[in-house]
Amino acid sequence: MTPIYLEYHFTVEPTQPGTDILIAQLGVLGFESFVETDTGVQAYVQKEAIDPHLVKKLQVFESDIAAISFTFREIEQVNWNSEWERNFHPIEVGDQCRVRAPFHESKKVPYEIIIEPKMSFGTGHHETTFMMLEYILENDWNVKKVLDMGCGTAVLGILASMRGAKEVSAIDIDSWCVENSLENATRNQCDLSVSLGDASVLPNSPTYDVVIANINRNILLEDLPKYKQSLRSPGELYLSGFYAEDLPILQSACNKLGFQFVGNKEKNQWIAAKFVL
Repeated sequence: MTPIYLEYHFTVEPTQPGTDILIAQLGVLGFESFVETDTGVQAYVQKEAIDPHLVKKLQVFESDIAAISFTFREIEQVNWNSEWERNFHPIEVGDQCRVRAPFHESKKVPYEIIIEPKMSFGTGHHETTFMMLEYILENDWNVKKVLDMGCGTAVLGILASMRGAKEVSAIDIDSWCVENSLENATRNQCDLSVSLGDASVLPNSPTYDVVIANINRNILLEDLPKYKQSLRSPGELYLSGFYAEDLPILQSACNKLGFQFVGNKEKNQWIAAKFVL
């Protein structure tokens, strides 16, 4: 049976950074595809997967970042590949890394990652993913065991593997993301272990040298003890998916677990931060 989709038209004023924040929160709510417009964004979700009343209760509607309004309607089946192919452009992180789709021309850079995101989150377009890619380029991954938590497309785990990681484990709660991550790992000739689940599937003993988690503030706060439990010492923890105002909250929670704050990056009010154990 073909699922029925809802098409939401969001008007965001000003469009940035409100649109990026809105897209990230809609993704957590279950929206599957996004098309940015001159006035905001169109977003798509299966009718049976969403309670329309939850949309208006998103954190972004309660902030002073932007004025947001929306309408929605039922639509026929959407060709998702056509939608994202029309709007997906290569991403360049400095002169070191380029993230592109299979239909884009290749370009000679040290690290070229080919991603077919489909309905998965994490292409490098969003500030959080972009900053995490920067962190991976700036740090040493040689022979380390890495966890990519909330992997989405697995673009972060793939770059860590390309940068010399000995072993990369990727985990996501979305079965579509797991399937897509496996496809992308094969496409980039990277040997990733990809599993379906949340922090409850993490090992109870120190296993990883590095944990990467690009999710959202509430999930990060809930899962930090599990990250600590599965991280070797000395170890590194990279967190993203939260706003600048949330950084002190994450720092405090990490400090209580014995993590030391090293520094952070900020892009359009989004934060990526590094901690060590």
